Amino acid sequence: MAHRSFVWALALSAALLGLVLAPARSRAAAYLPPAGKLYAGITAGDPATYEQQTHVHAAIFQEFITWGGGINWALGPADQNRSRAMLAIQTITPSGGEVISPGAIARGRADGWIEWLGAQLAQRGAPVYVRLFAEMDAYWNPYSAYDENGTFRGSEHSTQAFRQAWRRITLILRGGSVSAIDARLHALRMPPIPAAASTLPRAPVAMLWVPQVWGAPDTPQNAPRAYYPGNQYVDWVGTDFYSAFPNWRGLNAFFDEFPGKPFVFGEWAVYGADTPRFVNQLFGWIRSHPRVRILMYNQGYKPTGKLALARYPASARTIARHLRNPLFTPFTPEWTAPAR
Repeated sequence: MAHRSFVWALALSAALLGLVLAPARSRAAAYLPPAGKLYAGITAGDPATYEQQTHVHAAIFQEFITWGGGINWALGPADQNRSRAMLAIQTITPSGGEVISPGAIARGRADGWIEWLGAQLAQRGAPVYVRLFAEMDAYWNPYSAYDENGTFRGSEHSTQAFRQAWRRITLILRGGSVSAIDARLHALRMPPIPAAASTLPRAPVAMLWVPQVWGAPDTPQNAPRAYYPGNQYVDWVGTDFYSAFPNWRGLNAFFDEFPGKPFVFGEWAVYGADTPRFVNQLFGWIRSHPRVRILMYNQGYKPTGKLALARYPASARTIARHLRNPLFTPFTPEWTAPAR
């Protein structure tokens, strides 16, 4: 036992030194577009519909997946469209319930699924953007810490539990030596992972942290910053932005609060009215903020729904004009070769 304690102490010391010198960034990657370029992608629905309306290929395709479920159904459309995949992982069920709490994830109750997910993505080999627990500062998501009226949802859903869950997921997906991962988890006051192997596959993932620019409820304890797990566990910072709720002041303040990270619009859309003016404003804002490197248009799942671009022909033409700018590159590197 004394020997094992000594070995553990050495491993822990090395891990803590690594936290100081190179905090958990080894093997992490943002999978950025080429220098000076942006990726424009599509969220949900049929990529072909969006491409017919904009006459531009969607570099990225995003799907919403439920925690604990399969992923091939979500990755398949991206591959078929020769688009890089983005997985928006949620814990909400179709009926509005919750699969698992952040606290339970932090305690290791779902390590098996996280390890499975990492192994699947590693075997697949292509980069994947993981938009984990988006809009976490919004009461309509079960992983948020507060109800609409500001009532605290308890320790299982605290902002601290959220941060810990995010860190655990990120460490497991990035993979590597299990002993090194366990040492980091120990330093974070979390239990080790029950992995059978000595190493975990290194999934080619980029972690996207995408809150609302202001919390809902908009209180200091529910501000986006309260959910931030730390720079070493986040590859992209971003938000969602819709024409019906154009919070430019909040967007500017949020953008300035998190410098040094590439910026992503995890969702954006024209919503409720045909507003090419909003489209021009947003693309103008993007051009004046060069840290923006990805924007994902949310067309929804219903061809005639309120998010469907077909409802907003003037805005669609305006979007198409902006996307034809050479600033946008239509394919990610793994899809620039001829179709397989």
